[in-house]
Amino acid sequence: MSFLYQSGRALAQFCFKVLGRMEVTGQECVPPYGPLIVVANHISFNDPPALVASIPRPLDSLGKKELFSNPLNSFLMRGFRVHPLDRLSNGGDAMRIAINLLAQDRAVVIFPEGHISPNHSMQEAKAGAAYLAMKTQAAILPVGIYGTETFSPRRMLFPVSRFYVNIGQPFTPPIIEGRITREVFNSVLGMIMGRVAALLPEEYQGVYGLRQAGHQDRDNVPLG
Repeated sequence: MSFLYQSGRALAQFCFKVLGRMEVTGQECVPPYGPLIVVANHISFNDPPALVASIPRPLDSLGKKELFSNPLNSFLMRGFRVHPLDRLSNGGDAMRIAINLLAQDRAVVIFPEGHISPNHSMQEAKAGAAYLAMKTQAAILPVGIYGTETFSPRRMLFPVSRFYVNIGQPFTPPIIEGRITREVFNSVLGMIMGRVAALLPEEYQGVYGLRQAGHQDRDNVPLG
């Protein structure tokens, strides 16, 4: 873990836990080593630093290449383990980078919805998370985040609302023999997002809802 990442993590913990009112559950569920796909819902710009502050191992993520436009930005992004992504590659570049990171036993953060939810509830996810999980058979760590949409740096000294990071049990996707159809992808994706939804209050579950979590113990293998 680089000094810059450690410093950024310490700053995020101070801002969110000391000046703010962040509550974290499930840190004991995080595998200390091995390839890991961290899957979370996305409701605020505060979500990535909240994950860094909450998960006790270094996290890698992807960012649009425009963020690396000058030497200082590039230094900071790489120091925080953000990897440049060409968004014009139709997902191919992101998949290549993520597979390479997982092959190095890294923990990779993915927001399957692909953007911040406009109404703070879960939106339809893209299939990339399911493909990555099935391609690599890496453990998946579901995380439910809520309340971060109310957090503002201007209000840190006088925090009036809590926000939460709930970390669930890691699991692996089912091993599929033969051709993987669109229906299989959708089923695995629904299972992954159902695990995330199960960590959220009902008003944040959106299109997935707790009913999706009914698949979680049928087709996958829990870890630990």
